[in-house]
Amino acid sequence: MDKKNLILGTGFICAAFASLYVGQALSPKPPATAPAVREAVGQTAANPAGAPAQSPTLSAGGPSASFAAAAGDNANARVTTLENDFIKVRFTDYGGALRDVALKKFPAIQGQPAPFVFNELHVDPMLALTEFPGLDRNTRYTIVRSNSTEIVFQAVLNERLEVTRRYVLTPADSGGAPKAGTDPYVLRHETTFRNLTDETAVPLRVALALGTAAPVNALDYGLQLKTGYHTAETEHFIPRSDLEGGGFLTMFGIGSSIPLPSVTSSGPILWAAVTNQFFASIFTPDAPASTLVTRRVKLLPALPDFDPNAYGVAGAAQFELPALAARASTTFGGNFYVGPKEYKRLSNTDVFKADQDKVMDYGFFGWASKLLITLMTWAYGWAGNWGVAIMVTTLILKIAFIPLTLASAKSMKRMTKLQPELAVLKEKFKDNPRKQQEATMALFKERKVNPIGGCLPQLLTIPFFMGFFTMLSSTAELRFAPFLWAPDLSMADTVVRIAGLPLNIMPLLLGVTMIYQMKLTPMSPTMDKTQAAMMKFMPIIFTLFCYTFPCSLALYSTTNGLFTIAQQIFINKMKDPDEVVAPEANPTAAPGYHGKPVKNVTPGKKKK
Repeated sequence: MDKKNLILGTGFICAAFASLYVGQALSPKPPATAPAVREAVGQTAANPAGAPAQSPTLSAGGPSASFAAAAGDNANARVTTLENDFIKVRFTDYGGALRDVALKKFPAIQGQPAPFVFNELHVDPMLALTEFPGLDRNTRYTIVRSNSTEIVFQAVLNERLEVTRRYVLTPADSGGAPKAGTDPYVLRHETTFRNLTDETAVPLRVALALGTAAPVNALDYGLQLKTGYHTAETEHFIPRSDLEGGGFLTMFGIGSSIPLPSVTSSGPILWAAVTNQFFASIFTPDAPASTLVTRRVKLLPALPDFDPNAYGVAGAAQFELPALAARASTTFGGNFYVGPKEYKRLSNTDVFKADQDKVMDYGFFGWASKLLITLMTWAYGWAGNWGVAIMVTTLILKIAFIPLTLASAKSMKRMTKLQPELAVLKEKFKDNPRKQQEATMALFKERKVNPIGGCLPQLLTIPFFMGFFTMLSSTAELRFAPFLWAPDLSMADTVVRIAGLPLNIMPLLLGVTMIYQMKLTPMSPTMDKTQAAMMKFMPIIFTLFCYTFPCSLALYSTTNGLFTIAQQIFINKMKDPDEVVAPEANPTAAPGYHGKPVKNVTPGKKKK
């Protein structure tokens, strides 16, 4: 390695560590939790029998504008609860909709009993009607029926239109198997409009609020805050970044630096969702929705706009309903899932029949992600630990790739043994690149060497690495899952901070295994000095790349490296039965096209 490459490499490494330090120093502190919200969620709101029903109070305003900022709760709201062993759904009579949903199996903070609450900041009640004059979050409904599994709200708009909203939650016992065709995180909803007049009403256009996705913790930069929807052809996602404006291209006059108030996506929409890193709300209507409106909303007005915790993403699915004849009614509804992003659960076609598992947004290598999470779930079933499940899945992959790995290793060993002859060829034909290439390829063919054979297994592992990366970063099962010294596989395994810089053990182990692995693996003789210098820096670059990522990704890479080291030690001791021994050549002669020495014969001189 020359001095120039050494200086450049050292400079890049120092810059990477400096950016890591600055990023950690400037990262936001955890926001204060809302004790009132957590305390209220922990209690079941009373709905005493025989309580007088409130008279409906209807607003005369236009479409709901509550997406613009967190509006908080109405102090006079009557809160009613439906719950099973998995979720606690709290309803508000303002809007006749879901105030929030507490996920009982998922704590908000590790080691504390309070559950994670979806829609905790109450920007808008979930499934509240919007985009309809006189019906919004401020419309007060009467509770006309309520029991342990069902609640029905009703309101009358200007004595012309009756609105009935019904919700049903299937009982579920965590100790037993769920009822066939049901899921404990699914709530059934129906809204009925009845024309109270003797005139035909105009066609109705309404929207259902899907909730607001907020960062799950202070270290969540909101990269996975998004809405999504599925059409008959494919699924689409609108991340928060699509509404923020700015970006790299604005430096060249492409795009706008001004944040967008909303993005409207056209259907027909088979399901629409709002998601954060680990949880999602998914509404699957009985009849397709026409559009999905995505909005960027300010969650906490006190936070500056540049703070990643300041903004969330809200969505609303819009429906076109037919005109109502005199005294006629129409009903629309669907199933509303509020729960964890678990592939095994959402891929259960007995319950989710519209490809709701695609809300995972695994991307281009989704096929690899689905295979890996299926293997991990199977391994967890008998191992009982997600860290062990990751290691077992990695071992299964290594075993599956053994034939390719052995073929690659043989090719690399043969390539290494050709290095002296390749060097002679390079010197002999240094002024004739075409002749050099022809002679090199002839030599490869003679010695049964595939010049790209050593790269093939590495290329084939890329989809699985990317699949692991995408899958592990959004798998709800890994949230707060411990392994060895790491308390949470979905976060970096920081054991201590030194001068504000986190000490993460797993990525450092990854770097060590990569360095040792490189020492065992033969270097390609066709690699030039610059490429060789870059390869020496790869362990450091990769360690920095993974340093702040979830330690589950570093665990996969480290385990893969350890298995590769063991595999390489075994391969290095193997003898190649098909190896072609190079013929003894004149030290001053160069190999010919067929791997034979080129004889230095003077023209016109006969052999004796």
